Amino acid sequence: MVPYKTSNKSKLAQVEKMFNGISKNYDFLNRLITFGMDKKWRNNVLELIKKTNPQNIIDVATGTGDMAILFSKTNAKSIVGVDISKGMLEVANKKIMKSNLQKRVTTELSNAENLSFKDNTFDVASVIYGIRNFENLSKGLSEIRRVLVKNGRLVILETSQPTNRFQQAFYLFYTRILMPCIANIFSEDKDAYQYLSKSAINFPSGSELKKIIQNAGFKSVSSYPQFFGASTIYYAKK
Repeated sequence: MVPYKTSNKSKLAQVEKMFNGISKNYDFLNRLITFGMDKKWRNNVLELIKKTNPQNIIDVATGTGDMAILFSKTNAKSIVGVDISKGMLEVANKKIMKSNLQKRVTTELSNAENLSFKDNTFDVASVIYGIRNFENLSKGLSEIRRVLVKNGRLVILETSQPTNRFQQAFYLFYTRILMPCIANIFSEDKDAYQYLSKSAINFPSGSELKKIIQNAGFKSVSSYPQFFGASTIYYAKK
């Protein structure tokens, strides 16, 4: 699945273009569409990671840097946020400067499937609402595993579908119909939020995604549904 059906460019190039285009309004729309609950879910990710006392963290597909900045509440000495979108990183860097965190939190323009870091560099890797935008999911997960130390942690927060049929029906109605309508009011790129809506519904979740993570070489994969399963935190070890 790609953002722009009429484009001949790769998914990677299309995703880069899409996020460059929506970067200025991304935070506002994210809060609006999730009713602000994404902040709580990120805090739940933080609480999981705090227990491991990491020193070096990489936030893959960091976007506007919310999770990377939040990780500053750990004792980590170095937090790196990587993303393919210059527009998103510009927003992230402004937020990092405003928070006076530039000595601990840095960013790098980088593709998740071809990271510039050496093997066994990071104690923790996170991907927050970004994994479904990977061009090659297996390659991206393998690359993340490569840069993690032995027993390093992977934490993913991604959209998922509730298993209760009534909750699932509401979720599908909201995601298919209401979410794009809300986004269209505030965003000029209608294709972007149609893609984000459809990819949220069609991306593997639950046991299916856990199996994909395991097949990439991770162990002890667990999942923690958020808000009746509308999103899920996946947690694993290298």
